Amino acid sequence: MTYDLLIRGGTIVDGLGGEPYTGDVAVRDGVICAVGSVDGQGDREIDATGLLVTPGFVDLHTHYDGQAIWSDRLNPSSAHGVTTAVMGNCGVGFAPCRPEDHDVLVDVMAGVEDIPGVVMVDGLPWQWETFPEFLDAVAARRRDIDVAAFLPHSPLRVYVMGKRGVDRELATTEDLAMMRKVAAEAVHAGALGFASSRLTLHKTSGGQPIPSYEAEYAEIEAIARGVDDAGGGLLQFVPDLMAGDYEGALSAVFDVASEVGLPVTFTLAIGNAGPPIHLDALRMVEKANANGGDVTGQIFPRPIGLVLGLDLSGNPFVMYPSYREIADLPLAERVAEMRKAEVRERILNDKPASDGHPLMFAAQAWDYMFPLADPPDYEPAQSDSIGARAKARGVSPLEEAYDRLLDDDGHAMLLVTLANFRDGSLDTVAELIRRDDVVLGLGDGGAHYGMICDASFPTYMLTHWVRDRPSGRLEVAEVVRELTSVPARVAGLQDRGRIAAGYKADLNVIDAAALRLHRPVVVSDLPAGGRRLDQAADGYVATIVSGEVIAENGAPTDARPGTLIRGRRPAPTA
Repeated sequence: MTYDLLIRGGTIVDGLGGEPYTGDVAVRDGVICAVGSVDGQGDREIDATGLLVTPGFVDLHTHYDGQAIWSDRLNPSSAHGVTTAVMGNCGVGFAPCRPEDHDVLVDVMAGVEDIPGVVMVDGLPWQWETFPEFLDAVAARRRDIDVAAFLPHSPLRVYVMGKRGVDRELATTEDLAMMRKVAAEAVHAGALGFASSRLTLHKTSGGQPIPSYEAEYAEIEAIARGVDDAGGGLLQFVPDLMAGDYEGALSAVFDVASEVGLPVTFTLAIGNAGPPIHLDALRMVEKANANGGDVTGQIFPRPIGLVLGLDLSGNPFVMYPSYREIADLPLAERVAEMRKAEVRERILNDKPASDGHPLMFAAQAWDYMFPLADPPDYEPAQSDSIGARAKARGVSPLEEAYDRLLDDDGHAMLLVTLANFRDGSLDTVAELIRRDDVVLGLGDGGAHYGMICDASFPTYMLTHWVRDRPSGRLEVAEVVRELTSVPARVAGLQDRGRIAAGYKADLNVIDAAALRLHRPVVVSDLPAGGRRLDQAADGYVATIVSGEVIAENGAPTDARPGTLIRGRRPAPTA
């Protein structure tokens, strides 16, 4: 037999949690056609002796809605073994949208997802108005990995209600009927479902709540029924985590899902301290699933946080008038100024202005702020916090942060751990990862370009959680399962996420011993010269999409086999 691709002698991790075993994987026409001891030869062969062979990873929570239009690579996700990315999360996106509302959606995305407005203005051709037309535009673009999309709530609301939607007025009966109709059209065209948010921190760049904030039960229900009219799909939801009230935020969505009969996945975060309110959410999940529901909480496997730096969107001084006087200088010139004693004294003795990004409240959370070295440590010791380091030096935390930002000629970065770092560790995260009603997600690839680079979490799972953590490590089989078949099931994409005959040939060949996650770096490769954080990894020998190698040893190839996934996919027949 001759195959398009034959991977020989690797340690196969099947994606279902089964015991790894040595074998071959043969691929023809983009599909796995044989696994085990395979006779014959391949047009291309990969010797995987001593290497892991896994399914391609599925990322449930990305924001590549813009990058999927202006770029043929969805990095950093595709650099970390991800072969399927789901976008349109948090209820924000670029369709449906009438021409007169382009600025509204740009304002929403700039505020919620930290994508500079000029990047979207320069990078988006706006060749669409309806959501089906947007999907057609995505489908027309060649790219490295597969993408799927939710219908986002805020654009839908503005499309149907215009300025009334922007102003968050109550939807009328006519509005609800139109939302249901548009939702059905979107799912018919290929939307995986519907996404919404009522997170307080999700604001426009002008500081206003997003259109979907405080949408009432009747509106959620009307849209969910539209999804159901077209055959069903997943509801993705971000509750107001800042309010600490999961029950009030989730009950309406859970009730709608139960009434209509749709699955739900929602953002789940662990408070660093205080009452363990995430347990309230888990009790709600258990109750919903016991009553026949299909609900999963999405957890991020390292601290939810921000990366701060002089060359990034935020730092502890970004709202200080004295810093703003020099903030627009090129980095080298700004560093030279900050090293002057008089400039240092002026900034340190200044007070922050009241305006600024809503997340900048965390820019001086000294006990939860840590230098981010190379390789990065996402579970640092409390003794390495800016607060602890300042105390050891006998200086103020502000002085310590100032000095650390000037390290590496101003390229230094500080990690702020906002959530999931309970009592200074990730032990609680480990407990949740092992639950059947919790799924990995929240990497946010394609968004927060200047303050987050979390799309690298699959590599973190395989390094920190499987190999490097001093205690409480996870088995490679269970981690691969959580990165592949579990998110594929939640998304309704049953044709991928496992290594077996008939499944989509999305695969990774990984040198587990050489796997290494690097510190994020700033690159300027967005439209209009926009900058973003990128993060590389060593150890990915090959990443394969539909049988084509899209990356070898960390370097992208010219292959662009990625497609738009239209709608849910059944598992292949035997």
